[in-house]
Amino acid sequence: MRLSARQILGELRARSVVLAFALCLGMPLLLKPVRAQPGDSAILDAREALRKKDRAQLLAARAAAAAQQHPLTMWVDYWELSNRLADAQQSELNAFYARWPGSYVEDRLRNDWLLELGRRRDWANFAAEMPRFRMNDDLGVTCFSLLAEHASGKEVRDRALASWFQQSEADEGCAMLAAALYDAQRIAPADVWRKARFSLDANKPRAARQAAVLISVSAASQVNELTRNPARYVSRKEGIAGRQDEELVALGLIRMASNDAEAAARQLHERWDSVLPADLAAATWLGVAKQSALRLQDEASDYFERAERRAAKAGVKLDWSDDTLAWKVRAALRGNASAPRWQQVREGVDAMSAAQQRDATWVYWKARALQALARDAQDGDSMRAEAQGMLANIAGQLSFYGGLAAENLGQNVPLPARPAPLTNAEREAAKRQPGLARALQLITLGLRQEGNREWNFSLRGMADRELLAAAQIACEREVWDRCISTSDRTRDVVDMEQRFPTPFRAEVQARALEAGVDPAYVFGVIRQESRFIVDAKSNVGAMGLMQVMPATARWTARKIGLTGYHVDQIAERDMNLKLGTSYLKYVLDEFGGSLPMAAAAYNAGPSRSRKWREGPVLEVAVWAENIPLSETRDYVKKVLSNSAFYTALLNEQPASLTQRLGKPIGPRLAGAPAPDLDIP
Repeated sequence: MRLSARQILGELRARSVVLAFALCLGMPLLLKPVRAQPGDSAILDAREALRKKDRAQLLAARAAAAAQQHPLTMWVDYWELSNRLADAQQSELNAFYARWPGSYVEDRLRNDWLLELGRRRDWANFAAEMPRFRMNDDLGVTCFSLLAEHASGKEVRDRALASWFQQSEADEGCAMLAAALYDAQRIAPADVWRKARFSLDANKPRAARQAAVLISVSAASQVNELTRNPARYVSRKEGIAGRQDEELVALGLIRMASNDAEAAARQLHERWDSVLPADLAAATWLGVAKQSALRLQDEASDYFERAERRAAKAGVKLDWSDDTLAWKVRAALRGNASAPRWQQVREGVDAMSAAQQRDATWVYWKARALQALARDAQDGDSMRAEAQGMLANIAGQLSFYGGLAAENLGQNVPLPARPAPLTNAEREAAKRQPGLARALQLITLGLRQEGNREWNFSLRGMADRELLAAAQIACEREVWDRCISTSDRTRDVVDMEQRFPTPFRAEVQARALEAGVDPAYVFGVIRQESRFIVDAKSNVGAMGLMQVMPATARWTARKIGLTGYHVDQIAERDMNLKLGTSYLKYVLDEFGGSLPMAAAAYNAGPSRSRKWREGPVLEVAVWAENIPLSETRDYVKKVLSNSAFYTALLNEQPASLTQRLGKPIGPRLAGAPAPDLDIP
């Protein structure tokens, strides 16, 4: 029987009495609370009132929750005060902190209040609050903190520039900091234009305009114009009246390259390379090169080389970001006619920041570069030894590149030994953690976002065994995303059955085999898509365990002859599995059984996967690393490593990640079956 929306809401309100009672008395959590906690309706009413910004209803809900002594009253208190924070006074905040000391909502509200104090430039209260902010993970607060130091006469230029450049979106705190330092002549126009270039290069036009307005309103207006139609802006630019015009042309060319890298390179080569000063010409070639690499164009490596030659000839230093260096390395991996430019790979990784060089991605590719270069080098033995050491350092990681490193060394994909069972004391300690209990109750009530935040805050500072105990609570409550993400945090003690659980195992295996798809691959997809949350819904409308889009569900239902299908069924567990596995089989067949290409198609659509295989024939790991969409690139690598681990767990035998990568990827061969172009 399908419940109405009102019945579902009533069910949500009626599910947590036993849990809430346990919270109050410190009793162990029950697996599936079945009776209602008095006051649950007040919590849900308060959340709806917050959405509507209804002050009167929030006050009433807060009073009702407090009268019932509901364990989540602190959340209603937080919503009520945060809703009117612009009018609040420090005394009200102090009283709130005293009511809920040490809780997530105390620190969350302090974060919000610090932003408000920064807007007010109330530096006295800001200075008192800042040392008590435990999460300290908000860049806007960091920028306001630096602004407070600047106001007190301290030198903050270098730290301010680092924070401003780290800011990806246009936010108030970092904008105010930059404006204050620009007015004080601690930030120069060159810094502003550099920020604008980096922002446009990252496709953040609002941040570029926000930077340019420091120069003038006219400059910001021209940035807005060149953002909308860069080709027209550049073509109409006649006389160059100074550095500002030169900077604007460079921005226009970089923006043009995001639409048509070849056209931007042609403009740069034929006209602007000789007109722009050397530093700007080199920076513009760098921006064009990155955009060309993102479009998987063969010319990308040549453009990177041109930028470097232009800078070297003029004796100026190129302003690389880690992201641009990453695309230099990816372009070099694609190479010429499938032959990677290994020296460029090595140089690109060596130029990255120390933190980026430690990332397993770049450790692996630098090691591969050293192995290749060692063949013709006089010091080949030492290079091979260095590569061996680098691969050994990451071979134990439970990741895509950790698995490839292990297999490069002739080892199996590693599976950690099962840890000792949790003791009763460890389990009870986790159950007594009030933040974890509140998080589970929030999730039970349908307030998943709030529950996830409370849960993650409560994990801070936990050791491995404590994390395993917390994860186990979530596993037993079937809150699989918290189970997996919590277990993922452990470093030295790893429970693979927590990290790679198999909920609905019989159903998943049955549907996978019915569709003709490897169950381990399906588990790998589900773990990445929904973390086994049955009612998961993405911000673009994908639904259920396998995150099937409504249009894809309709197409698949027609293809498999499923009569009577209705869109309301898409999130039902068994229907979602049937539709998801059937669609996965279609994309696997479309791409000749290639697991990597099918994963890319499942995430980003078959048309993109087809496009990305055009060009040279590539080793699969090179192809995967060059996927232009960062979400899909990460998705493909994780689905493949997930499925390797699931193969090992389901079959109790080592699994080869390399075998799952399959054959090299390139254009569809002549005479091959035409694609089923109506696959959504």
